[in-house]
Amino acid sequence: MKKARPRFDLGVLRDMAGDKVYARGEAYHRDGQVAILALEPERVLAQVTGTDEYRVELTGRGRTIDGACSCRAFADWGFCKHMVATALAANAARAEGETEGVGALARIRAHLKEQGTDALVAMIVDMAGRDLALFRRLDSAASVARADDKTLEISLRKAIDSATRTGGYVDYGAAAGWAAGVNAVLDTLAGLASGPRAGLALNLVEHAIHRIERAMESIDDSDGHGGALLDRARDIHLAAVGAARPDPVKLARDLFARETKGLYDTFYGAAALYADALGEAGLAEYRRLATEAWNKVPSRMGKRRETDDHSVDRSGVAAIVDFFAKRDGDVEARIAIRAKDLSSPWSYLELAEFCRNQGREQEALRYAEEGLWIFEDDEPDQRLVSFAADLLTKAGRKEEAATHLWRAFEKAPSFEMYARLAKLGGKAARRRALELLEASVAKPRSRFWGHPADLLIRVLTHEKMFDEAWAAMRRHGASVDVKEALAMATEATRPREAIEVYAAKIEGLVDAGGDQAYKEAASLIARMAGLRDLAEQAAYVADIKERFRRRRNFMKLLD
Repeated sequence: MKKARPRFDLGVLRDMAGDKVYARGEAYHRDGQVAILALEPERVLAQVTGTDEYRVELTGRGRTIDGACSCRAFADWGFCKHMVATALAANAARAEGETEGVGALARIRAHLKEQGTDALVAMIVDMAGRDLALFRRLDSAASVARADDKTLEISLRKAIDSATRTGGYVDYGAAAGWAAGVNAVLDTLAGLASGPRAGLALNLVEHAIHRIERAMESIDDSDGHGGALLDRARDIHLAAVGAARPDPVKLARDLFARETKGLYDTFYGAAALYADALGEAGLAEYRRLATEAWNKVPSRMGKRRETDDHSVDRSGVAAIVDFFAKRDGDVEARIAIRAKDLSSPWSYLELAEFCRNQGREQEALRYAEEGLWIFEDDEPDQRLVSFAADLLTKAGRKEEAATHLWRAFEKAPSFEMYARLAKLGGKAARRRALELLEASVAKPRSRFWGHPADLLIRVLTHEKMFDEAWAAMRRHGASVDVKEALAMATEATRPREAIEVYAAKIEGLVDAGGDQAYKEAASLIARMAGLRDLAEQAAYVADIKERFRRRRNFMKLLD
């Protein structure tokens, strides 16, 4: 018989997961920790048992593999061991001749088909009594089917209030369950939004948005559940507006208030998003409201500025008037909007970049140089300095570009400024920059200042002036990362010095603890093996194991 081709390509699977994750997934599959729930032509659904039970969904076939897992590792790193185990279980099922359409859900489906209506009703009602999310879903569906508008609105408002109630603080572990309950209610509103009850749905979803925004203050939203709920509620609102067709002028006033006074960016860009429903009359009112608000916003020029009216969302209103100016193709108006706030180097940079993107390079350079002049007594903004230097160089004004770069480098030296000066001025600029750095390091400083020689050593390492870099490090010291970079660059010729640096970093990593630190320490230990003889390395590893024997995860990596 012809051997069945694996459902998922193993080479692609290994590349996506990496060797370590793949090996762990193999172990999960081998130990029977995967239960296939559904095996469909383009989808595999499984439950994988580990430290908890995880839901895994894989899509695609062959070399095309995608999907998701409910574990934290998938959220943080992507393709996880549970997904590997599921793919291997699906391949095994195919090899054993199991047809698609099998799995626990298929068995359940077949069983339910054999039950009578009364038995199914009793089963579902019993489940709803123990599962609040299911209860809400079924209760909402029953209400929609049977209630008049007034009764339905009362019922759904209660459902929204119940689903969005936090009862104090919702921690990370409970956030997904809370969001699922809210989504169940939004499912009902979404069903209403495109039908004859769209007006009712509009009122209810506005209430839901208000409740979700209030609830987000009491939720660990690390995974973005609250933001996703608000986005979905806004989409339902948009659909309901499209079906209900409220008065466009009133709609414009409501949306403008929501966009500029809302707690979150739920209605950001509403004028563009709701343009079809607003029509010309609604858009005209939106523009009028935005222009009126914008005219009340005071200008900010340099270090002198008027006190803002905090009742006005400055950046939000600016985005709205810019939308209309862009719609008109009015570049002058768009420049004027940005020029109303020139209170920081960043605002000058933003305006200069906009001018350049509109093909107005001379204007861009004028604003960039003006920003540098206005804030010349402050620490230089390297982005603005680099922007001005690039335009000056392009215009053939290299000396002026160099002047700006040197002024910035002397005030706040950085590797980026050094690289630009070296490119512009060649060897002479490199030499002058190094002299400035060495003079800066030699100045007496507070002992709390950090590692003043870091930049000097980094530049010397970059220029392959390794003897000078090691000498500077011995004289002045350096941060752990700078020492490591120098050690790695010179380990072939200075193995003893490199080993000393690596060993010191390993001590710090293991003392700090954590899997990532242990992995980095183990990697450095492996790197040291190539720099000395076997006996020395074995003695070192034995010493490490003895001193840190209680760090089990670290010991596993060394073994």
